[in-house]
Amino acid sequence: MFLKYLTATLFVVSSLTGLTGNAYAGTGSEGYFTVYNNTGENTVVGFYTNDGSGWSENWLAERIAPGSALEAEFVANTGNCDQSLSVGWLSSDGGEVIDEPISIDICDASNIYLDDNEIYYD
Repeated sequence: MFLKYLTATLFVVSSLTGLTGNAYAGTGSEGYFTVYNNTGENTVVGFYTNDGSGWSENWLAERIAPGSALEAEFVANTGNCDQSLSVGWLSSDGGEVIDEPISIDICDASNIYLDDNEIYYD
C-alpha cells in the first residue's frame, strides 16, 4: 500500500493490477482517480505534480509495472485542481527518464493513462 503524500492533496490507497477499462473509475471531484501504466515494457518509477508552487517530490513508494494500475485519492477538500503532471520512467541504466509535463485538471480526471508515447486523462 502506498501512503506517500502528493502536494498534500492526494495519496495512493492501493495498487491494482490486471485492470481493464474503467473498473475503478471515479472522478477527481468525487475524491479519487485511477492511474494506468498501459505500456508493454516501461516501468514507472516517478510521479510528480506542480500546482504552481514547484514540483512535488516523487510520491511513489514502489514502481508501477507495465500493465498495472493504482488508485489515488484526494485527502484534502482544498487545493489547486489545475496541475502539471510529469512521469519518470525506468531507464536502461537503472536511472530515471522524466517525461515532458502535461497540464491536467485533477478534479475532472477519472483516469490517467500512461502510454508509450503519450500521457492523457479522461
